[in-house]
Amino acid sequence: MPAAAEPAGKKQVHLAVQLPAIHNVTVWTDPRSESQIAIDSFIRLARTAERGKFDFFFLAEGLRLREHKGQVYDLDVVGRPENLTVLAALAAVTDRIGLAATLNTTFNEPYEVARRLASLDLLSGGRAAWNVVTSYDAFTGENFRRGGFLAEADRYTRAAEFLQTTRELWDSWAEGDVRADAAAGQFVRPGAGTFAHRGTHFDIAGRFTTPRGPQGHPVIIQAGESDVGREFAASDAEIIFSKYNQPEQARAFYRDVKSRLARYGRRPEDLKILPTATAVVADTDEEAAAYADEITRAQVSPQTAIAHLEGVWGRDLSAYDPDGPLPDIDPEPDAHLLKGHSVFRKGREETARRWRKLAEERNLSIRQLMIEVHGGQNFVGSPRTVADTIDRFVQNDAADGFILVPLLTPDGLDDFVDRVVPILQEKGVFREDYTGTTLRDHLGLTLGPGSPKETS
Repeated sequence: MPAAAEPAGKKQVHLAVQLPAIHNVTVWTDPRSESQIAIDSFIRLARTAERGKFDFFFLAEGLRLREHKGQVYDLDVVGRPENLTVLAALAAVTDRIGLAATLNTTFNEPYEVARRLASLDLLSGGRAAWNVVTSYDAFTGENFRRGGFLAEADRYTRAAEFLQTTRELWDSWAEGDVRADAAAGQFVRPGAGTFAHRGTHFDIAGRFTTPRGPQGHPVIIQAGESDVGREFAASDAEIIFSKYNQPEQARAFYRDVKSRLARYGRRPEDLKILPTATAVVADTDEEAAAYADEITRAQVSPQTAIAHLEGVWGRDLSAYDPDGPLPDIDPEPDAHLLKGHSVFRKGREETARRWRKLAEERNLSIRQLMIEVHGGQNFVGSPRTVADTIDRFVQNDAADGFILVPLLTPDGLDDFVDRVVPILQEKGVFREDYTGTTLRDHLGLTLGPGSPKETS
């Protein structure tokens, strides 16, 4: 069906891709899986997403290797290069796709982050984005001089001032056509870059060194699920990641977050809500379902099942059969065998009760339970089924789009780009080609303060 035949006013689907580094979902045992850390893997996935006209390519961040029973958790990616270094390399081999990175506000400093992001935005032609996160544990803080220096309740206040300070640094560059200045080699001129910030967490003053890029400010992303996180996103973010990919939960989250925008003078379209998702595509729905089941069992190996159970139970359960029943012993609520795993941080006793109830009701083994609670794919079916499901999700205000996490690295996005994207384009809900050059253009967002297009 041609795009012109689709009903007018349909929402456009936004798509991004993440090469996973933590909470890994890649099927390691598949012979098609390749390196998670080689530059060629990043380049191939980014170029595939750009060929599919995706909004942006995203890299998460881990500031410490997670541990299982005091040893490095060997089911995680180890050795991943630093995010902005990778994205700077990708800026040279891509043209339009946005480049987004997680950078932590708990253990970084505003001047350094502002300078690195402004550099990426300038050199990429306005394609940079920053996922603003806090660190939740002292375990990660041990890698840094200040250690676990902030109570968890204070980390959002630091993050809010961090973002405010970073924006002040970006705005300190003198007005004018930055691109023309850069072309003339005039990166420093009288009056450019003077700043002073006096606050609770930061007391800095000096001269900023990096011109603004075409976006003015890089796009701001946030991933908070708590009430304070949602409020932070409503006040300051332009994208919020979501874990809610079941329709009813997703619609409730969507309504709640969008309803908060008005109090900050913002419109619903000023913030895009993008859940993470995986997709399994095959010729028929039946073939896709069979393949999805195979993938899930590969993702939740016997070793994974026991490790995740130990994360909640806080006990060494290596003697238990992963294909047998749950332990009949109670969890140790204050013991942490899996360190650095946010999903096992809170509510472990309640999680154990919920898991035990589910296992008893459905007669599930340990591994079957872990597959039930951690496995499974979001979009499974033929190309038409997957495209229709994504479109329905967006049109029903459960999301503005999705961040896809491929199951194979680096070629796991190919089927989606080659077979699903054309159907979304045919339905008139996804772009045929990029119509702008910056990430803000792709997302339909207003220009950031101080952008060259505003001041020239």
